[in-house]
Amino acid sequence: MQRLTISMDDQLAQDFDELMARKGYANRSEAFRDMLRRELGEMTRKTDQEGECVAVLSYVYDHHERQLSSRLAEMQHDHHDLTVSTMHTHLSHEECVETVILRGTAALVERFAESVMAQTGVRHGQLNLIPLSPVV
Repeated sequence: MQRLTISMDDQLAQDFDELMARKGYANRSEAFRDMLRRELGEMTRKTDQEGECVAVLSYVYDHHERQLSSRLAEMQHDHHDLTVSTMHTHLSHEECVETVILRGTAALVERFAESVMAQTGVRHGQLNLIPLSPVV
């Protein structure tokens, strides 16, 4: 392991310490390593669309929307190579939330997620993508 020394102004150091405490880090080094890993992972995700990833796609939808439940299920079946798991939860008489675990190349996962979120009746969709390429 290498030791790095960085300098920052007082306000930035104070903000970093507050962030570290809020997130429960025991020390600055681990907080900084995690931030750097996240940033490197995000850079990899944006530049390596053919790299493998896992992702969580969550969306709220109106289950009274005509044939939407069937279309969503069919989309997942059509992409069974990407779909690892699905959880369906009833929020109210009208609304449901689904969480879908996906695995594949970033390009295919993002394309699938965008097509799901573009369906009429799907609201509040969000994709959290995690690259599987090594980020130390």
